[in-house]
Amino acid sequence: MMNRTEAPLIMYPDFNYDYGDDDSPCDLGSAKIFGEKFLPVLYSLVFVFGLPGNMLVMCVLIKYKRLKNMTNIYLLNLAFCDLLFVLTLPFWAYFAANEWIWGDVFCKIIIVADMLGYYGGLMFIILISIDRYLAIVHAVSLARARTVRNGIISSIVMWCVATFASLPTMVFNETGSIDGRKVCHTFYPGENPLSWKLFILFKDNVLGFFIPMVIMVFCYARIIQTLLKNKSYKKYKAIKMIVAVVIVFFVFWTPYNIATFLESLRELEVLTGCQLHIHLSIAQQVTESITFIHCCLNPIIYAFLGERFRLHLCRLFHSCLSPSLKYEACDKFKFSSRYFVTSIRSQSSGGDESSTFM
Repeated sequence: MMNRTEAPLIMYPDFNYDYGDDDSPCDLGSAKIFGEKFLPVLYSLVFVFGLPGNMLVMCVLIKYKRLKNMTNIYLLNLAFCDLLFVLTLPFWAYFAANEWIWGDVFCKIIIVADMLGYYGGLMFIILISIDRYLAIVHAVSLARARTVRNGIISSIVMWCVATFASLPTMVFNETGSIDGRKVCHTFYPGENPLSWKLFILFKDNVLGFFIPMVIMVFCYARIIQTLLKNKSYKKYKAIKMIVAVVIVFFVFWTPYNIATFLESLRELEVLTGCQLHIHLSIAQQVTESITFIHCCLNPIIYAFLGERFRLHLCRLFHSCLSPSLKYEACDKFKFSSRYFVTSIRSQSSGGDESSTFM
């Protein structure tokens, strides 16, 4: 993530920019005003909608699923990453409109949670795609590979990858003061910090978009080929879900990565001009914020749309109701005690959840 920890650089005039004959600095005041008004609102909305959804996913998985297969391990980790990420948003919302007031230690804690949640979420989206590919395309030959043990090992590896990808920002992020405003900001070392910034922009493009997108397209394309050969009447529902997953990822992540790529070109002075700088600064804020919405949609597209998961979610709500409301709820959602038992038995004997994709 870039804009929240590098926001001071787009909220103040850029005195390091080459303006040619115009010796006046590029005033990014309009980008600053836009960020102060737009970002707190969007961060707050993502927090409000993302927090309960991911908490529900974790509660259901821990209480009813008990992490008996690789799929559930990945879903739990994805929900945890998204939860970790959304918990940082109230602090960034306040910071966008005011200044950093929580000190250096908490600045480090927040950026660690932010970066691990961000990159961790991407890593587990990759693992879920691969898991579904193995479960459907290589259901027989690689069935023994999809064990809880391998799920835990691969999860640890991905947490390590997410940590490594987050290290530069974690290390260089600290509190400071810019034009009298206290900030929690990424201060790159050395006399020429451009190389570090370009490296992080390139890393965001490759590791944060290109690699996940290539893996998702390959896995889900092979899954669709396999499902089309299947005579099951549910295959078209599964195909629609696959297309939706890929489209959602593409729609929410592509604009930000285009803006990041253009920012790289601006830093290399391939693109120049003060107005371009202003528009690009606003575009980065908007498109990065759009990517945050994805953590609100992850519980829906990876968990809530699954029939068995909805069953367990209903059971969770049912257990929280008072006795007088339980029968009414059961009738409304058509989940009687007999249906609960039958569904759970069929789940235990009907194979992996990912065998039906959702």
